Amino acid sequence: MSTSSVTQDEYGAPGLMGLSNYGLSCCVNSLLQSFSATQEFTELLNRWQMSDTDIPEDCNTPLQLQRLLRKMQSDKSHTAHHEDFLRCLDRNHIQLYVQHDVDEVFLSILNLIQQQISDKELAQEIKQLYKITVEQNLQCQTCFYLTKDTSYFLSLPLPISDCSNTVENCIHCFFELQDITGNFCLCERCGERKPTKQGFKLVSLPNVLCLHLKRSGYSLRSGYTKKLNCEVKFPEVLDFQTILRRDQISESTQEVSWKDVESTFGGSRRCAYMLMYQRRQDKMPQSSN
Repeated sequence: MSTSSVTQDEYGAPGLMGLSNYGLSCCVNSLLQSFSATQEFTELLNRWQMSDTDIPEDCNTPLQLQRLLRKMQSDKSHTAHHEDFLRCLDRNHIQLYVQHDVDEVFLSILNLIQQQISDKELAQEIKQLYKITVEQNLQCQTCFYLTKDTSYFLSLPLPISDCSNTVENCIHCFFELQDITGNFCLCERCGERKPTKQGFKLVSLPNVLCLHLKRSGYSLRSGYTKKLNCEVKFPEVLDFQTILRRDQISESTQEVSWKDVESTFGGSRRCAYMLMYQRRQDKMPQSSN
């Protein structure tokens, strides 16, 4: 099965190149289209020149990705074939002909870029494109002592319910204090393990915000994990200061702006698993959306 459709912009010029579907490669295809449409990512990757390395070309993920993205952007009049890139992923333990979680593949590709690019400074610049910095809080439920630590995500994992959702509500819930089920944490003040709540505060957002919609839920009726096909509505622009309370934002955070995101929905046939919002460069003051 393959797809050869090519999108067009408002002027009728070819847009993103179509990609063949090599048996369950659709989640990789969607990531490739996202990478290709992210100018900051392609510009950084194109700056890299492979030097002496112990990694063979057919196993070198950033090299194969660089070649493929250049091909996708050079001639958009036909469908791109990308067996070399898929085989490269397979050699790096992202197996062909296996249905994968798109967020796992996304994070795996970014990790492989970090490991296999010889220019470590450039690799860090690519990582910074997606880096969401948060303040992690653990609160003892006996004495309410609070410990803080700074960590980061490359995609924000948003749990959803099995009914209608909005991205704003999912983000708000993610930053609420939550009980750590079945696990006690050591409280420095009590000197022993106590029931604990965990929460996050937002420190900074990246140029490209990746939101992972966690569409797996445990069914009490069946005792198995089920797929959640429910609708998740999300806006064209996200304004985090209208989503989060002041106490959910670290004192060092600033608001940021976002580019358009193509709308999608949940249903029996189509549902979004990952959203990427891009920082908007036009009309962006120091404190912006």
